[in-house]
Amino acid sequence: MERIVLSNGFSVDCHHRVPVENGRVRLFLTRDESSYVDVDVTRIHSSELLDQSPVTDKTPDPVSVRTPEIAERTKSVDTMIAEQGGVHRLNVDLLNSLVQAESGGRVHAVSRTGARGLMQLMPATAANLGVADSFAPDQNLQGGTTYLDQMLVRYHDNLALALAAYNAGPGAVDRYHGVPPYRETQAYVARIIREFNRRSLQARRSSAALVKLSR
Repeated sequence: MERIVLSNGFSVDCHHRVPVENGRVRLFLTRDESSYVDVDVTRIHSSELLDQSPVTDKTPDPVSVRTPEIAERTKSVDTMIAEQGGVHRLNVDLLNSLVQAESGGRVHAVSRTGARGLMQLMPATAANLGVADSFAPDQNLQGGTTYLDQMLVRYHDNLALALAAYNAGPGAVDRYHGVPPYRETQAYVARIIREFNRRSLQARRSSAALVKLSR
């Protein structure tokens, strides 16, 4: 087992890893490769091998047994974002860009209008999405990613309109037949698209560098 420490301070324990395309590395969380997460190579800060001393006592130590509930709580935010990106087939860099714009990655962030958590869900929106606790990262990311997916479907994958609807509501987008003339919403859309483009460019450069190294 290996502990991968990411540049944002979060860590992922993986059984093994292999490089994949677009400057990413695939971290397999289990021996049978049934669970994995892809991360940018540039986001890996360091790594360390974990102690895998054989257990001689067949009776498990109750203190060391991690229930599914505990395992879920100990997942990193990056891992949960990657999982939600896979579920909804959304680019992980896009989701990271949105999380950064919404909350700066702060799990307990609350806006002046009452939006909560990593993806800043309003209470009514969270309730409609089945989110019981907006400050629980897994629930917040699941709800926020689902909502973004809904907006992309509604606006036929027009990213600018989907982001505008995420920020100002689909009613405002429909009323103005485009990004509403709100300074905050226009700046919000531009900021996320700019950050998304930056991350995508960085990923392409990392991929090109890996190709050169492999020759």
